[in-house]
Amino acid sequence: MRVLISGAGVAGPTLAWFLAKTGARITIFEKAHALLSHGQNVDIEGSALKVMKKMGLLDEVRRFNTTEKGTQFINSRGRPFAPFPVQKGSLGSFTSEFEILRGDQSAILYNATKSHPNINYRFNTTVKEVLSNDHNSVKVESSDGEIQEYDLLVAADGQWSKVRRQCFPPESVKVVDLGMTAIYWTIPRLPCDNDWWNVYLALRARVITLRPDPHGTIRAMFTHMPCSEAQREEWMEAARKGKSAQQALLKKEFADAGWQAKRLLDSMVQAPDFYFHVIQQIKMAKWSTGRVVCLGDAACAPSPLTGMGTSLAVTAAYVLAGELSKLNQNDSPINALEAYERTFRPFVEKTQEIPSWVPDIAHPERAWKRSILHLGVRALSQLAKVRWLIQRFEKDHRNGDFPLPHYASFDESGMDGSPAFLGKYDEKHLNEKGSA
Repeated sequence: MRVLISGAGVAGPTLAWFLAKTGARITIFEKAHALLSHGQNVDIEGSALKVMKKMGLLDEVRRFNTTEKGTQFINSRGRPFAPFPVQKGSLGSFTSEFEILRGDQSAILYNATKSHPNINYRFNTTVKEVLSNDHNSVKVESSDGEIQEYDLLVAADGQWSKVRRQCFPPESVKVVDLGMTAIYWTIPRLPCDNDWWNVYLALRARVITLRPDPHGTIRAMFTHMPCSEAQREEWMEAARKGKSAQQALLKKEFADAGWQAKRLLDSMVQAPDFYFHVIQQIKMAKWSTGRVVCLGDAACAPSPLTGMGTSLAVTAAYVLAGELSKLNQNDSPINALEAYERTFRPFVEKTQEIPSWVPDIAHPERAWKRSILHLGVRALSQLAKVRWLIQRFEKDHRNGDFPLPHYASFDESGMDGSPAFLGKYDEKHLNEKGSA
């Protein structure tokens, strides 16, 4: 089987790793000229951890841990309170035990696949046009003018997938706006910084956070929710205009936010990874059409509010590869694509369910609302120390996790999550730090 994957982030390389075990030949297009080292924190949870273990990469995930000790809130005087320290094997913190930067996660997956003889990466290349998609093949013209036929085209090119836009009618893709904007960038680390996720709740629905990373810098974030329809329009307009307009808006809106707002505003102009993100979900009527299938955020972006984007991408890639692995040599992949969606879609839809009070509760407009919220997180911080209570919560959480299917092709001898399995292809994979 010849497979073209558009996107070398998380879902695409994970899928390639498993498909290569079935003998498939995979080409991966990536629009960037090299892997991007940018990106904020992501969590790897539940079944996704089991998938990473099957790949022999769990130790690499641990090695690239962000070093975050836990989450703590910052009061109006700039002092920390209500700590939620990370506890091994526990869900008693907003910080995951397996916290990693998205760029590092991508580098781990790239290093584990780049030397496989069945996997070919083509950077600075995109799908220019899908020329045909029929019972026999999918024909694609790449951005460099080359035309090739494949058995399968996988759109793993993110929330605003260009492949999806070409192949699926607009009415089949629903964009759900969650009323929040998040802005991320990296700043120099100062001696006064610490290894906690520091969360400051400013008034007028503004939040400022600082987080450590394993590279000697600090990851900054502003989040904002509009307090009026006029303000909502202003923020949406800035999202459409670009970086200069976005930074001008932030300087206006966050100048009096307090705590370390001035430091962050002064640093964002020089930041190479400034990113203005309108928080939205993607919900599709169907994930595939013919021999084209969407994967990861292209199919079902859950939004950062769920903390599950990366985990869904990893697990979905495993399920898609598993269903494809059941095919005989001359079988059409269409039945496998339908089985993939039938197996995984119920869990995705459950994950995308966000309570009506989220994210509003974390963005108080007035001082009295912030005071109540501060009291609430203080109480939660104390409850998180009660082990039996946390264990009860963890049990309910595990019961709601996706049960990882068994696929014979991926449970053979040697595929037990050991580094030796990867070593058959490239002994350097587990020792490389990553590129870009």
